[in-house]
Amino acid sequence: MTRPCELSASEARKLIGKKKLSSLELTKSCLENVKKFNPKINAIVAIDEYDVIKQATEADKKIKKGDKLGILHGLPIGIKDLNMVKGLRSTSGSLIYKKHIPEKDDEIVKNIRKAGGIIFGKTNTPEFGAGANSKNRVYGATGNPFDYDKTPAGSSGGSAAALALNMVSLANGSDYAGSLRTPAGFCGVTGFRPSPGIVPSTDSNVALNPFSVQGPMGKDVKDTYLLLQAQADINNLDPFSNSNATELLENLVECDLSSFKMAYSDDLGCAPVDKLIASTFFTKIKSFKNHFKSSRKCHPDFLDIHDCFEVIRGFNYVSSHGEKFLSSKKLLGPNVIDNVERGLKFNINDLSWAYREQTKIFKNFRKFFEEFDVLICPSASVSPFPHEKLFVDEINGERMPNYTRWLALSYAPTMALPCAWSLPCGLDNLNMPFGIQLITPAGNDLKLSKIALAIENALQMSKKTKRPIPEIN
Repeated sequence: MTRPCELSASEARKLIGKKKLSSLELTKSCLENVKKFNPKINAIVAIDEYDVIKQATEADKKIKKGDKLGILHGLPIGIKDLNMVKGLRSTSGSLIYKKHIPEKDDEIVKNIRKAGGIIFGKTNTPEFGAGANSKNRVYGATGNPFDYDKTPAGSSGGSAAALALNMVSLANGSDYAGSLRTPAGFCGVTGFRPSPGIVPSTDSNVALNPFSVQGPMGKDVKDTYLLLQAQADINNLDPFSNSNATELLENLVECDLSSFKMAYSDDLGCAPVDKLIASTFFTKIKSFKNHFKSSRKCHPDFLDIHDCFEVIRGFNYVSSHGEKFLSSKKLLGPNVIDNVERGLKFNINDLSWAYREQTKIFKNFRKFFEEFDVLICPSASVSPFPHEKLFVDEINGERMPNYTRWLALSYAPTMALPCAWSLPCGLDNLNMPFGIQLITPAGNDLKLSKIALAIENALQMSKKTKRPIPEIN
């Protein structure tokens, strides 16, 4: 018998609206899984159970009164610990904010509450989101739902792990170098990196940064899109906010893949990728590429993507965390220190070059999609690795020059300003979750979401490509 927490968010929301399921039943079911699994996996790092029950009770009262219900009404939502929640410990994974209790919600949390979501708890993240291993000195490491000794990746690893183990119905995340896409791939769930400005970002120290975005995570495409509809908004405090957010109010329907042209690449021509992961990727592609009008192995020209990413990311890190580096370095973890120190080595000439190079990459990317509708590549370059290892330092016998290089499959598209889905696609050669990225230029969020739904349905037709479920019993 299906327990309430095992339902998809979309199905749970329908049942709540029809009074066939109460929010309290769903919330208590999620709390049971937290008590069962969280001591082993450490995905939920802050929770006020009394407040969560209170929120669910109030949600049910509104149904009885016949109040108008939001699209997330009664659904437990995990909140990444980079987002501020009123009255709930919010640390950003840093010792600097170890005891921080915000006095108000940030804009993302406000929109989720407005849509009727239950603010369930905080999910683990590396310090300030710096790193693809959800591990910090405040809460420790989060485990992978398929192997507790391995990482769920990061920086939205706590959100992905909580979803996979049915601790929450939905979860929010954020993404720069794959912080949302990589955890989705590692944990067998779904995540969407929207175009800049679709989900307003108003709390950043650097407003003119289109590379870092907030986005939704769920168990499948429809669930994830449901949260996106609540997150998407127009907000003048985000310089990239635009009216494209309103088109996402449209209900999501599957499209006909036979009218679309697909490109695919195991490495985007620039990323180090484990040979067995590449082999797995090509096997997966063969199973569904015939659904498209055409498919071809190719990719955009990402030029000198690694140096370009390093310089611009370094500038953003110094802008965001340079003062902390000077005043509280002893309280910072190695990834934040590394990012700031690398950023401080660059000068104005480096930055000028990097922005010119990024412009060329952006134009190459746009030109590539004059011929194709979607580009597909792996969500991650390696299989999930032990969380005791801070990052991937070697691929195919080649040493990585820094802790971010193994994330090039994600940061290369980021620098070209995309929107991108990460979908589960069966298991890899080590029987761990395998994911694929679906990529298009920014501004195509609705179109890509329809393609993602159609691909998901195609993947579900085969045991080898359908979403893997952890053996939680």
